[in-house]
Amino acid sequence: MSVPDYMQCAEDHQSLLVIVQPVGIVPEEQFFKIYKIIAAANQINLRDSQRILYIRYRHHYPPENNEWGDFQTHRKVVGLIAITQCCSAKDWPQTSEKFHLQKEIYGSTLYDSRLFVFGLQGEIAEQPRTDVAFYSSYDECETIQKKVEDFIESLFIVLESKRLDRATDKSGDKIQLLCVPFEKKDFVGLDTDSRHYKKRCQGRMRKHVGDLCLQAGMLQDALVHYHMAVELLRSVNDFLWLGGALEGLCSSSVIYHYPSGTGSKPSIRRPNNMCLPSEAGKRHRHGALTTNGISADTSTEIGRAKNCLSPEDIIDKYKEAITYFGKYKNAGVIELEACVKAVRVLAVQKRSMEASEFLQNAVYINLGQLSEEEKIQRYSVLSELYDLIGFHRKAAFFKRVAAMQCVTTSIADPGWRACYKLLLETLSGYSLSLDPQDFKGTHKGWPALQMRLLHELVYASRRMGNPALAVRHLSFLLQTMLDYLSDQEKKEVSQSLENYTTKCPGTMENVTLPDGVKLLPIPLTKLPIVRSVKLLNLPVNLRPQKIKNTLNQNTSSKSPFIYSPIIAHHRGEERSKKIDFLWVQGDVCEVQLMVYNPMPFELRVENVGLLVTGVEFESLPAALSLPAESGLYPVTLVGVPRTSGQINVNGYQTSVFGVSSDCLLEHLPGVKTNGCTVEVVPALPRLQITTSLPRSAHILLPSSGDEVSNSVSIHLFNGELQQLTIKLENIGSELLETLEISAKTINNKEKLYGDFLSWNLEELLTQFPLESGKTAIFRVNIQVKLDFSCQENLLQDLNDDGISVAGLPLSSPFRQNGKPRSDSKSTVLNSADTNSKSEYSHIKTLEAVLNFKYSGGPGHVDGYYRNLSLGLHVDVEPSVFFTRVSTLPATSTRQCHLLLDVFNSTEHELTVSAKNNEDLILHAGECQRMAIQVDKFNFEALPASSKVLCTENLKQIEEERRHAQAVEINNKLNICWKIPSLNREGEASVEGVLNQLVQEHLQLAPLQWDVFVAGKPCDCDVVVECQAGDPTSLEVKLTNQSKGTVGPFALTVIPYQDYQNGVHNNDLGNAVTSIGSNTFYIDAVKSTEECVCSGALLFLYAGDYYLNIKFHDDNSNRELPLSWFCLPSVHVRAMDPTQHTQL
Repeated sequence: MSVPDYMQCAEDHQSLLVIVQPVGIVPEEQFFKIYKIIAAANQINLRDSQRILYIRYRHHYPPENNEWGDFQTHRKVVGLIAITQCCSAKDWPQTSEKFHLQKEIYGSTLYDSRLFVFGLQGEIAEQPRTDVAFYSSYDECETIQKKVEDFIESLFIVLESKRLDRATDKSGDKIQLLCVPFEKKDFVGLDTDSRHYKKRCQGRMRKHVGDLCLQAGMLQDALVHYHMAVELLRSVNDFLWLGGALEGLCSSSVIYHYPSGTGSKPSIRRPNNMCLPSEAGKRHRHGALTTNGISADTSTEIGRAKNCLSPEDIIDKYKEAITYFGKYKNAGVIELEACVKAVRVLAVQKRSMEASEFLQNAVYINLGQLSEEEKIQRYSVLSELYDLIGFHRKAAFFKRVAAMQCVTTSIADPGWRACYKLLLETLSGYSLSLDPQDFKGTHKGWPALQMRLLHELVYASRRMGNPALAVRHLSFLLQTMLDYLSDQEKKEVSQSLENYTTKCPGTMENVTLPDGVKLLPIPLTKLPIVRSVKLLNLPVNLRPQKIKNTLNQNTSSKSPFIYSPIIAHHRGEERSKKIDFLWVQGDVCEVQLMVYNPMPFELRVENVGLLVTGVEFESLPAALSLPAESGLYPVTLVGVPRTSGQINVNGYQTSVFGVSSDCLLEHLPGVKTNGCTVEVVPALPRLQITTSLPRSAHILLPSSGDEVSNSVSIHLFNGELQQLTIKLENIGSELLETLEISAKTINNKEKLYGDFLSWNLEELLTQFPLESGKTAIFRVNIQVKLDFSCQENLLQDLNDDGISVAGLPLSSPFRQNGKPRSDSKSTVLNSADTNSKSEYSHIKTLEAVLNFKYSGGPGHVDGYYRNLSLGLHVDVEPSVFFTRVSTLPATSTRQCHLLLDVFNSTEHELTVSAKNNEDLILHAGECQRMAIQVDKFNFEALPASSKVLCTENLKQIEEERRHAQAVEINNKLNICWKIPSLNREGEASVEGVLNQLVQEHLQLAPLQWDVFVAGKPCDCDVVVECQAGDPTSLEVKLTNQSKGTVGPFALTVIPYQDYQNGVHNNDLGNAVTSIGSNTFYIDAVKSTEECVCSGALLFLYAGDYYLNIKFHDDNSNRELPLSWFCLPSVHVRAMDPTQHTQL
């Protein structure tokens, strides 16, 4: 016997072997359909008996194995069921003949046989026969199972008769010597009358009867016969049959101890309510016959505890039996099958280590020249048995050996599909799974073995002609075993993968195996390795903002509680996923990956893009090349959301070595991310700014934390005005509908006077709405007026020598009294005054931000806008300084002289001009005094502050009032400077120069006094001429411009003469007389009202007379400042009538 049955188990010893085979041509599908129906009747409860008959069906059985039926009866084919297809009566004789020929193959051991004929109808089919059954078709075979049960009962009758016949001990009869095939030639010529020979015959027959009893369901009888056979055979050293008896004893004990069976698919072989044969025998007397003439079990007197082996003894007996089998070279199959049975028993007993010893012994059993198919079967069974006892890696090893055996060089047509299938079955034994998600956490298994197995899968896939499968396994190898590959192996595997993908690119589709199993796609998340994923905000100038009045319009809390820990926790989770900034529909969005190339060579990654859900998204693929073992390397992925809504960034896609991968972030537990969900708002326009100024190298950092996207720089002299031209271009696709412009200075410690930035927005808005691609021009005036004051006096006092005074009228007393500039006392700073000059030439910096708030399109409808900021960096160089300021009274009460010491701090010649004044030329570093005759200012006409008067803001109101006065004075003066060589000009503001005293001197008194002599006003050195001897009218007019009522007042007119030598003659009673009283009385004058007092004077002699109008010192006068009572000087020239006539 050279063909082992690896599926045998101990309980098969009690079964009858029935062969089911086709006769003639029978469709394979129909044959196995009938075979399954027949095989279902594998356990029959015998009528009128408590015994159960077990049947083992086979559709293929080597005839040489049948020759060992005497050694172990379960190997003997006792039944034959033939299946044939016969369509006509003329074919029936030939079919019948084939059936008889089939029976002859197993004729020596057959108890009975049956023939099932399909398709034959007519007279032949109607003839009653016990061994043949006719069926019209394969579908109409309902009675097959009943026929099979009847057939099995017939087998049992023959079996029982043989058992009784062999078990009957007829004294004097010679017992037949049972032999195995290879023993027959050895017993030729032996002495058959020797005692040794008889014991051999008795022992073998006793063992044979034990087999029959076991098949007949008489377990206790079988145990008794096996025990007797063991004693007899041991005494004659018949080791082969002794091993068989011991194995039969083990099988009987296993059947008793493990009714569920020990096979790979155990089934209940004996119902729980079934009584033991010994118990059934109690109801029958010894030798009695039942109604069917078959004797019942007669072994009731034998105790089962004495004859049945314990579980431990079973294994010991198996070992002993296998040892005996090992003595015979021709019993290798018996030895191997015994090892397999012992292993199955030990697996049930959970004694894995002992089972492995039996399997190790089975490995080395020599069965002679086995075919390649038999070797594959042997290794496969060894693998299954190792797996049964929990030795999974050992099982995988033998399964892999079986796979390699499928493609050995000795096979003309290697079975690569079978090899691949067996290799797949070894994966679990090597702790491998083709699902990459199973490789999270600690690596399991031996990487070297796993890598070799994966390489073999790749090779088998290629030989199968399935490059897609090879690509999938190579991708899996790179993804899961990258950490264990050497640098050289990484290069080789990568090169192989590239070669395979040229024929069949790797995709993210499932790959279906030949048996229908689907292999999941393998994303190459380690090529490159991603350490972090960060969603980037839009650039500052593109970030959308919500209009404040609608910001929290939809925000509401459904909870009645102020604080709920449950709600807080939920919101915290939401924040961890959703990012607080916004993206815009139609704008390019960015996601930054920090990647690392683990390969020892440059890694080329193509088609890198984003994987998103939630909105329609256009990913813009990129390609990158990472240096070998590059370290962390930033990679920015971009895309454009085409619709608005909530977008979820789920991962990224790559193409490496021709393999496309969709890498999901949820499968990358080690990746750090700032969130994956962003809100996409509807589309907004995009505004681009270009200016006439150069870009600034300075970075503006507003204190508010806002970022400036663009900045320009400009260099100005203090007080200079320049115009900035800004071109606004709508580079987006949406209509630009609204625009608001604001400005603010930042990081400024200097005080500014006047408007730093000014513009005309109405002129710009006439160009709106701005369509896509259109431009609008916007102009901004930049004028820097810092403090022009200086604390150091570079010029001497007014009475000192070396003063240069300019800008006064020739009739001015200051012009007349001023001395010419001395050459010995120059006002230009020399080299010794370099430090002082550097102080005045210090460049100051101003920074401002122009904000353009604009919106349009669908985003405007939803209440979103954008801010575009233009930074302005201004370097301010000093132009002129006012080092000193003072005032001098003028001849008119409504005027005064403002004296300004002007210093040129530039390196160029500079001219200074004021309203109605001559230009003052200043050389570089020169200081001169400038006198400006100005009309006094009526500050009461300025608008009052709108703030409510209270103690807290009185000081602020006073400061605002003084500022308004200074602005008024500066506007009237209109002091300008000009540098001809540079063609630069600007204003020089006195707002920060004027102190309180100077402002009071420049203020027009609230009480305005006008004096008219002979109807002519007297002021500003006006000489009124009159004729001596004629009455001359005199009027004094008071205009009350104060806020309250003033008066009453009393004024006395005193004439005098000035001899121009410091002597005044006040005694003019003989030269001038008053017509009427020389005292004027003015009653109370209300605000904004006037009062006129009239009188007359008579000059008796010709000459120059002056009128001194004095106020009476009373209580009402003391409450008002003296400056309110300044009357103009009156100069009257009385002329002789003759002279007057000549004139």
